[in-house]
Amino acid sequence: MDSKDEKKEKNKKQVLLRLSPSLWKELMVWAEDDFRSLNGQIEYLLTECVKHRKKLKKDDIDKL
Repeated sequence: MDSKDEKKEKNKKQVLLRLSPSLWKELMVWAEDDFRSLNGQIEYLLTECVKHRKKLKKDDIDKL
């Protein structure tokens, strides 16, 4: 890992997240299917949702 990646990792914020047992189980299965940890899967999904939201906002602006 180079110093840029190390700095990026150190800047990550921690969040306490409570999940129902059924949601936790579904996310674990999904994470295993994608060869990710549960934490990595949640981070990936949130990142994709934020990208999607930004795209939707950009599309709304482009319609003006």
